[in-house]
Amino acid sequence: MPNRDGAIARAHAVFDDGGFQDLLARLVAIPSTSQEPEGAPALRQYLDDAIRPWLDRLGFESAIHPNPLPGFGPILTATRIEDPARPTVLLYGHGDTVRGLEDQWQKGLRPWSLTDAGDRWYGRGTADNKGQHAINLAALEAVLAERGGKLNANVKFVLEMAEERGSRGLKEFVAAQRDHLAADALIASDGPRVTPELPTIATGTRGTFHFDLVVKLREGGVHSGHWGGLTRDPAILLAHAIAGIADRDGRILVRDWLPPGGVAPAVRAVLEGCPVGGGEGAATIDAGWGEPGLTAAEKIYGWCSFIVLAMVAGRPENPVNAVAPEARAHCQIRYTVDADPARFAPALRAHLDALGMDFVAVENAAIRMPASRTAPDHAWVRWAQASMERSLGKRVQVIPNSSGGLPGDVFVDHLGVPLVWVPHSYNGCKQHGPDEHLLKSAAREGIGAFAGLWWDLGEDGVPPR
Repeated sequence: MPNRDGAIARAHAVFDDGGFQDLLARLVAIPSTSQEPEGAPALRQYLDDAIRPWLDRLGFESAIHPNPLPGFGPILTATRIEDPARPTVLLYGHGDTVRGLEDQWQKGLRPWSLTDAGDRWYGRGTADNKGQHAINLAALEAVLAERGGKLNANVKFVLEMAEERGSRGLKEFVAAQRDHLAADALIASDGPRVTPELPTIATGTRGTFHFDLVVKLREGGVHSGHWGGLTRDPAILLAHAIAGIADRDGRILVRDWLPPGGVAPAVRAVLEGCPVGGGEGAATIDAGWGEPGLTAAEKIYGWCSFIVLAMVAGRPENPVNAVAPEARAHCQIRYTVDADPARFAPALRAHLDALGMDFVAVENAAIRMPASRTAPDHAWVRWAQASMERSLGKRVQVIPNSSGGLPGDVFVDHLGVPLVWVPHSYNGCKQHGPDEHLLKSAAREGIGAFAGLWWDLGEDGVPPR
């Protein structure tokens, strides 16, 4: 008789016999970067050649749509409806990647070729996000095989090809497709676990707010010998402006940026005892960095971060003996739904003026990706956590939002669905840089966990509609 353990065993068999590795290798081989114009044909190829035939075999009806915004990648939708009276889950993923950075990978590794090394599969998109949505679809395939082609539930799928460019066009697309994409919950995978070995559910994501700090004093540089020590140096002034925004230990000094009243009690409660770690080769967690009095988990899941992403004065690649005419820094705030991004720019302007730095311009201030959050104790979150713990035989950590950004707000605002993000990666996976990889151990747990989720979706005990 078909049963839950049999479905999970089928998923693990596909993983263990090399079938999933072969599939992932085919996905990685398509150089579907959305950050370079020459990658545009591969964006469509990924959907046409790799994903749509697979969805056809699984019984989906799919379509590929142009992005509502010109110049951005297409969007695939797929539906598999068995019984409209049964629960419907919406899957999400993105098939586009960042640049390959071919010349920066370790010797023997290439971005568009899957390399098997120990517990790691190297290749661009293995972690972000080809490997993650492939795990979920492979688990669905195993459950359908165990149940004789039936799920006893409904699945819809949105796969975009512009996430690495800020998911441009997705908001407009989902708004226009509201009725077609209606669902009871979004259950999807992207981002990292809290630690490599601890399965995680995130119920939202932090948002990203960007701005430029600019000090421009003159039209051209002036001789450093004749004018150094006499005329103001924009680089020094910019450095002082940044030091006025965050102290030497990374504590944000623009206090109006922060969640009023501190970390919300519900957030603090769910993060109690939550570990944070990137695994071997990851960046260090510097205990004294950031807001004092907060745990590491509270700092990245319940608080705001200020980051200087880039700064420049003069020509670092070819310096000349001149006082530069201007200095510029591109900055970012990672924020939770507890902070108000409408206050970020005016609070910064007031803060700089109070420091006597009216010469610092704040330019291009805007939200890149809004924050989102579903209550960590939502019925769908508790259901998914219980299902995963049953399948994996271990604790599953719930966090109020992941540390990175994802377009969860799009689905909350236009579909009203709760968010259940189940990441299969970890903080040290090197996504967005050279040597990106997926941990096989986490991926194997992920395919088993999702097989259990798909099976349970077709049983009794699903949250009421």
